Amino acid sequence: MSANALAPSLINNSSLKALTMATLVAFGVALIALSAKVQVPFWPVPVTLQTLAVMGLAAAYGLRLGMATILSYLAVGYMGAPVFAGFAAGPAYFAGPTAGYLAGFVIAVAIVGYVADRVGSKNILALVGATLVGTLAIYAFGAYWLGFVYVGASGNLLSFEGAWKYGVQPFILADIVKAIIASLSVPAISSLMKK
Repeated sequence: MSANALAPSLINNSSLKALTMATLVAFGVALIALSAKVQVPFWPVPVTLQTLAVMGLAAAYGLRLGMATILSYLAVGYMGAPVFAGFAAGPAYFAGPTAGYLAGFVIAVAIVGYVADRVGSKNILALVGATLVGTLAIYAFGAYWLGFVYVGASGNLLSFEGAWKYGVQPFILADIVKAIIASLSVPAISSLMKK
């Protein structure tokens, strides 16, 4: 199976492959962490640029490199590096209101990365479709966690309507725009890199 995603297709020298891949993973982790810091405070889940970074990296990196990046991001956050929104970190963050969205990132990267490997960086319609499906996966995991698992400060579980109202609905338009931007950025970056 040959990867058609942008990043793996640009790595030709096998002796530099491991170092290049590690550098790309580190860059991706840093980019996702920085995107988490650009936020609009919102309850119970802040609005950030994380979905843009996650989708863009998955489309550019493909399945394997994208999964290595998102899993590394989650691992360094779990170990205490302040990579999440609000400079939060550590195991307790994985029990908070955004834990389902973090799990959804993994599924979204798998979906978008798989499609990117299959269609390459120039099939914008396929990438847009994949990023929108990936966004739905993030919503599904995030809303499920928020509505049925996470116990809020009041001690009550949110209903499905509450999870929709607070965990999905406010983000729909912005996330559609972010999915399109992420998909459009990959061919643009590819053409710049080839120049």
